[in-house]
Amino acid sequence: MNIRTTLVFAVISVMMTAGCNQPGSGEKKLTIGASMLSLQSEFVVNVKDAMEARAKEKNIELIVNDAQRTAEKQVQQIETFIAQQVDAIILNPCEVEASSPAVEKAKAAGIPIVNVNSETRAQPDGFAGSRDEESGQIAMEQIAKLLDGKGNIVIMDGYMGQAAQIKRAAGAKEVLNKYPGITVLAEQTAEWDRVKGMSLMENWIQSYGNKINAVFAHNDEMGMGALQALEQAKMKDKVAVVSIDAIADALQAVKDGRLDATVFQDAKGQGAGAIDMAIQLTEKQPVENKAVFIPFQLVTKENVNEFIGN
Repeated sequence: MNIRTTLVFAVISVMMTAGCNQPGSGEKKLTIGASMLSLQSEFVVNVKDAMEARAKEKNIELIVNDAQRTAEKQVQQIETFIAQQVDAIILNPCEVEASSPAVEKAKAAGIPIVNVNSETRAQPDGFAGSRDEESGQIAMEQIAKLLDGKGNIVIMDGYMGQAAQIKRAAGAKEVLNKYPGITVLAEQTAEWDRVKGMSLMENWIQSYGNKINAVFAHNDEMGMGALQALEQAKMKDKVAVVSIDAIADALQAVKDGRLDATVFQDAKGQGAGAIDMAIQLTEKQPVENKAVFIPFQLVTKENVNEFIGN
């Protein structure tokens, strides 16, 4: 059993006594509604898949909606779940502020709501995810190590206003404050998107050329887009690229020596944890930890095989 698997089981076992107390055959089948940020994102799909697997295991009906990165649509989806009288709601928020009314409406209706992966200003009944500032710190420390503490970098932000974007940026800047020899040439959003990441990197190559020593992308989708642009410009051997999430493409790119590093975020642990917590809240079981944070882990060529295929 590798480090990742051990962590997941440890977290789930600490969080949940629900595993021994799933809905029995004589009870009404629980229904959980879930509104996901975007099913165009591989990482979000991984979280959804883990939720669906856990729901099937627990004999739960799970209704999944795609908010398509629109907070207004997400709020409407939660209103529909309330009208359908679901037993619990899982929210993968689009934005910190604009998705908050979704949480407030669910709580006002007396329906337990659990945020997964990302946060809102309004406090839900439970949270399963990771500390995004930690991932920004890990990624930027790796870049500082690769650059020996000096050089020029560009930063690709996620969708502006989403918790992951805000906190990954904050974590990275906290580390940058320790390295006065590292200069940020440019910082701009590519909205978590691979194609937009590639286009943004192409623009930066035109603007800064060989001045760029490293790229920090808030997620792997953007990081892989940046990598593609650098490879096409025949610049990758001079520019380090580090991103976050450890999706399959990124792990393979790390193994192949193309991507310098990614930061593993546990989609399976978050998805399963959100379902378990929603069950506990619905059944009014005591919840030991209403906010569970699963640690991020740095993935490099040295340890990438521990993460591939898991």
